[in-house]
Amino acid sequence: MGAGHAHKLYRHGHSAVHALPPHCKLAATFAFVVLVVATPREAMWAFGLYAVLLAAVAAVARVPAGFVLRRLLIEVPFVAFAVLLPFVAEGERIEVLGTSLSVSGLWGAWNVLAKGTLGVAASVLLAATTDLRALLTGLQRLGLPPLLVQIASFMVRYGDVITDELRRMSVARRSRGFEASGIKHWGVLAKTAGALFIRSYERGERVHLAMVSRGYAGAMPVIDEVVATRAQWAYAAALPTTALAVCVMGWTL
Repeated sequence: MGAGHAHKLYRHGHSAVHALPPHCKLAATFAFVVLVVATPREAMWAFGLYAVLLAAVAAVARVPAGFVLRRLLIEVPFVAFAVLLPFVAEGERIEVLGTSLSVSGLWGAWNVLAKGTLGVAASVLLAATTDLRALLTGLQRLGLPPLLVQIASFMVRYGDVITDELRRMSVARRSRGFEASGIKHWGVLAKTAGALFIRSYERGERVHLAMVSRGYAGAMPVIDEVVATRAQWAYAAALPTTALAVCVMGWTL
């Protein structure tokens, strides 16, 4: 498989977490997120333990806290939604600093913030320790339909190509004195989008024909097969196993 482009979320390293096979990390992250979501929102202490687990993974992977926190900004829209919940939700209300807030809204906001933040942080750590090519290989190893893996692979491979094409078109417009300054220029921008679509489609046709001429029959060859040992699976399972114990305690206590 191709698509060996490094992405901005990836942080090169040689830690034990980096060395784990990608499908082990994908399975562990997915299981961890499922357990976080399954934990009752009233068990507030459990989410603190989950955060400690992720901090331990980040420490082992040598991923700085600042690196993770900067990338957590992606959840700002969800935070804004959670902040509004106590004000708009119905049901029993309480007074907080002279403001009437919904009790169910407060619990809902806490639920979204705690579980959303932990899920995003786990995803950031996965992306920080696994490059895109390895992630796609891991998805294929876990049984994701080959067609979806190929689509993702081409999206990664040619995303930069299409972006560069759009940049050249923008430079060409500006060199001819065009500057988008209002709604009257939307027509020109729409034509640019149409031209970009046609060029991308034609490029896709050429790439497909080139692949068929080289023997492509619906499946991409896997150049480096990654096999996980029992020890590696056990190491990756440490995170979800500990999270499972926390989740069970959250329901029983």
